[in-house]
Amino acid sequence: MMTGWHGRILRIDLTAAAATVEELDRGVAEQYIGGLGLGTRYLYDEVDPAIDPLDRANKLYFATGPLTGTGAPAGNRYMLVTKSPLTGGIANSNAAGDFPQAIKFAGFDMVVVEGASRKPVFVFIDDGKVSFHDAADVWGMDTEQTEHAVIAATAPDAKVSCIGPAGERLVRYACVINDMGRAAGRSGVGAVMGSKKLKALAVRGTGGVKVADKARFLETTRRCYEALTDPYIEHFHKHGTPGVLALVNTYGGLPTKNFQFGTNAYHEDISGERLAEAQSVRTRMGMGCPSCPVACGRVSRSRGGAYTVGAGPEYETIGMLGSSCYTNDLDAVTQANFICNRAGLDTITMGATIACAMEMYERGHIPRTDIGFPLPFGDGAAMVRLTEMTARREGFGDLMAEGSYRLAEHYGHPEYSMSAKKQEFASYDPRAIQSMGLAYATEPRGGCHIRGEAQDVSIYSVTHWNLMKDRGYEQPLDPLSWEDQPEIVAELQDWFRLIDSGGLCNFMFYLGMDEDQLRDLIEAATGMDMGGHRGLLRIGARIFNLEVLFNRRAGVRASEDTLPPRMLDEPLPDGPGKGYVVHLAEMLPPYYAFRGWDERGDLTPEKAAELGLESELAGL
Repeated sequence: MMTGWHGRILRIDLTAAAATVEELDRGVAEQYIGGLGLGTRYLYDEVDPAIDPLDRANKLYFATGPLTGTGAPAGNRYMLVTKSPLTGGIANSNAAGDFPQAIKFAGFDMVVVEGASRKPVFVFIDDGKVSFHDAADVWGMDTEQTEHAVIAATAPDAKVSCIGPAGERLVRYACVINDMGRAAGRSGVGAVMGSKKLKALAVRGTGGVKVADKARFLETTRRCYEALTDPYIEHFHKHGTPGVLALVNTYGGLPTKNFQFGTNAYHEDISGERLAEAQSVRTRMGMGCPSCPVACGRVSRSRGGAYTVGAGPEYETIGMLGSSCYTNDLDAVTQANFICNRAGLDTITMGATIACAMEMYERGHIPRTDIGFPLPFGDGAAMVRLTEMTARREGFGDLMAEGSYRLAEHYGHPEYSMSAKKQEFASYDPRAIQSMGLAYATEPRGGCHIRGEAQDVSIYSVTHWNLMKDRGYEQPLDPLSWEDQPEIVAELQDWFRLIDSGGLCNFMFYLGMDEDQLRDLIEAATGMDMGGHRGLLRIGARIFNLEVLFNRRAGVRASEDTLPPRMLDEPLPDGPGKGYVVHLAEMLPPYYAFRGWDERGDLTPEKAAELGLESELAGL
C-alpha cells in the first residue's frame, strides 16, 4: 500500500464517455513526486508536442501532490498540466482550495482528461464512481453560476472546477476556476478544457490520506507552524497579496504604462491598504484554502458594474489591470477582476494585453475604428469594457483574446508585447529586479514569477532558506546586481518544482518554512528517501529539464530564452533602477553552465545521464 500517494490514477475519456482506473508506478512517483512533476511526466509520455493545443489529442492532467489533503501547512494545491494554446509549449497552472483535496479524498492522485465530447458535458466523480452529465443548460453560464448549478445537480458537498464563457470561446488565456474564485490562471488551460466541451469537473470525496510515519509527520508539521513567524504573515492576512504593491513600487519594479516606467505616482490609490480600507468585505478565513495559517485571499466589493462582490483582486491583478494600464481607479480594477473571475480569464495576461493595446493606440499603431472607442492609458471604463468584449470575443475583443504577442504582431509591432515565449510578464519590471529578467526568459512556460519566485530573494524577506544561507547570504540580494543571480535563479526554479509537485503553497517558503521541513514532510508522508539537499534539487532539476525537453519537441528553442527589446535596450527611466536594462547576455552563459547545458542552452548528454533523461534527450 502506498502512503501520501494513493497509487491510483483516474482516466476520463470524453470521446467514449468512459472512465478507467490505473495504478501509479511508485518508481515514477518517487522520481517526479506529484503535481507539476507527475503531470509533466505523463504529458511528455502521452501527448505529441507537435499537435495543435486545441486538438482533441491534447490532454489535461489534474495532478495533486503527496501532501495535498494531509493537513500539512497549506497542503491544498493541485496542478493542471497540458500543452498551452497561448505559447505552444508546456502549460502548467495551479490552484488551491477544497477542490484539490476532494480529488485526494476521492482516492486519486491524478485525473487525466482525454478526447473530446461532441456536446457540452460535466463529469462527476463521487468517490470511486464516475458519471457524465449533459451540460447544455450550463454552457454559457459564468463560473459562479456554473458551480451552483453543478452542485445542485450532483451533491451538496461536491467541489467544482469549471470554465466560464472565455474558456468556451477558446480565449487563449482562459483559466479554470474552482471554489468560487480560486484560479488555475495561466497558460490557457481553460481554453483546452473548453476545446473538449468539458464545462466542469465535480468531485466528492469522503476518504482521507494516510502517511507513512505519522509521528514524524505531526512533529514536522508542528515545526513548520512554529517557523511561520515572518512579519509578512500578519501583513498578508490583513492586506492580502495587494499589500506588497507599495514595496514593489519602492524598488522601482511596479509596471506602469505597459512597463514604460517602474514607479507609479498614484500607487497608493490602488494599494492593498486602500483596498482593505475602501472595498474589502472580509478575508477568506473560514471559506478559503484549507490548512493555511495565512488566509491571504480577499473578498471585495465594487461600487458599480455588473458584479458587486467577489474574490480578489490579487496583487498581480492590480498591478496589471491597474498600474500597467495606468488605471488608478480601484473600483474599475476590482470590477474588471470580477469579470475575469466570472468569465474565466487570466487577469495577468488580460491586463498586459490591454496595456499593450493602450500603448499601441496612443502611438497610432491601432486605429480607433478598429477598437470602436478611444483606448488611452488611464481610462478605467474602457479597460472594463474591453475585458468584457474579450471574454465574449466580441468585436476587437476577438483579437484581444489571442494575447498581447499575437495582438502586437498583427499590427506589425511585436516589441510592445511584454512577454517571454508569448506569455506575458507578471507585475514585476525585470530591469529593477535583475533576477526576474533571467527567470522570465528561461521559464519553460514563458513569462512567469511563480515557478521560481526570483523576486523573493531580492525584495522580500527570504533570508531563511538553506540554499541562501549555504551560500553565505544573510540578507536579500541586491535587486540590481546580476553577477550573483544565475546559480540562485536556477536553484530556485528547481526548488519550486518540488513545492509545486508536493502540493504545497509557495507562500509557506518565504514566510518561514525551509527545505529541510519540505523534505521531512514528503518523506514522512510517503516513506521515500529524497537523498538530502542534493537529492531534492536533483528531482527539481529532472522536472525542469523534462519541461524544457517537451518544449524542444514542440518547437520552442533555446533562442526564445530572451526578452522584449524594451527590457534589453531601453534603460528604466525612473526609480532605483533608473538607467538599468536587464543584463541577460551576462546572466545566460553562467546560468546555462550551472544547469549543465551547452553554450546554446541545450541539455548535454552528461547532465541528461545524471538526471535519468538519456532516452528523452536521444529522442529529440
